[in-house]
Amino acid sequence: MTAAPRSAAMTGPRPMRVLMVLTYYYPHWTGLTAYARRIAEGLARRGHSVTVLASRHDPALPREEMREGVRVVRVPVLFRLSRGVVMPGFPAALWRLMREADVVQIHTPLLEAPLVTFFGRLLRRPVVFTHHGDLVMPAGAFNRIIEKIVTALMTGALEMATRITVHSGDYGRNSRFLSPFLYKLDAIYPPSDLPAPERDAVAAWRRQLGMENRPIVGFAGRWVEEKGFDYLLQAIPRVREKLPSAHFVYAGEPNIQYEDFFRTCAPFLEPVRGDVTMLGLITDPARLANFYALCDVFVVSSRTDCFPSTQVEAVLSGTPLVTTDIPGAREVVQVTRMGLLVPPRDPAGLAKGILEVLANRERYVRPPSEIHGIFDMEKSVGEYESLLERLANGMVAAPPPAA
Repeated sequence: MTAAPRSAAMTGPRPMRVLMVLTYYYPHWTGLTAYARRIAEGLARRGHSVTVLASRHDPALPREEMREGVRVVRVPVLFRLSRGVVMPGFPAALWRLMREADVVQIHTPLLEAPLVTFFGRLLRRPVVFTHHGDLVMPAGAFNRIIEKIVTALMTGALEMATRITVHSGDYGRNSRFLSPFLYKLDAIYPPSDLPAPERDAVAAWRRQLGMENRPIVGFAGRWVEEKGFDYLLQAIPRVREKLPSAHFVYAGEPNIQYEDFFRTCAPFLEPVRGDVTMLGLITDPARLANFYALCDVFVVSSRTDCFPSTQVEAVLSGTPLVTTDIPGAREVVQVTRMGLLVPPRDPAGLAKGILEVLANRERYVRPPSEIHGIFDMEKSVGEYESLLERLANGMVAAPPPAA
């Protein structure tokens, strides 16, 4: 791997050779992959040589390519194991690429995390363990076994990791998985970026949906158990009872390959199907910004969530939140004051929060400049760059644990 030319934006002594390891990379679409891609491309723009090692989750994808200045190496998948994949060629590819790297960043949950940190010890390469949320599997005995095994493996990886990053100190302190390792934990807000909504396009979209004068409640994300969409569906009749004109819109794919929680939600969805519009997965940044601006309030109903990217995207687009009061997820409401926290696993509480924000929306909206001052793409990339540079230069003793 050859180091890229140095750019004027760089502050370190030399360009780094960064290896980033995760299960799924672009064009796979989750908050985790979006964050990883922004960090990788942001570091590449700053003149660093960045390689991503990930699964070839779609056989149609090339085994190796350059994307926005980032070298992407994909390992063929033998078979899937719940949400993960089994890749027999992964150890050899990892060893080869780690030998070329100055510093390694892994994005978890990652089945191979212990192997990465073990190779880091053998090769004397610092490894940053970037944690996107404790593994929470759907119901079922098999999934419980997988959850325990993977959690045990990742705990071993945490012990061997040089540093750990998480999206908020609140989540780190309240995670049974992370709390024993607070002495090497750094809290860095994830890089988030969306263009400003196009107000004319938003108005046209409302007309197309026939909702020019109706309150719109949005929700989005993977349709999986931890997102708590079953509670939100149960809240809809309570909202409609008090505000019959309210309508709900969902952005995302209900059916995904590794969990069919959508089917579990069918008894709650069927009675309110006429009150919910499914918009499908939205990946275009401009249309995504318009989706959030389309909504009068955006809801996060999660049982557990580290730092939902949808929340940051919503407030960047000017839309207030109703979020369950759980570690990590509550951070955005707390630091922006753009929304309301409600009890988790409580449809009545969700409905009450939605109605409150809709009735007093102006109370929960802040100027865009204020929100961009908190969640700034280049600031986040810069913090990751600074941490990686310190480790690549042998400065393992990093700042004190996250407050």
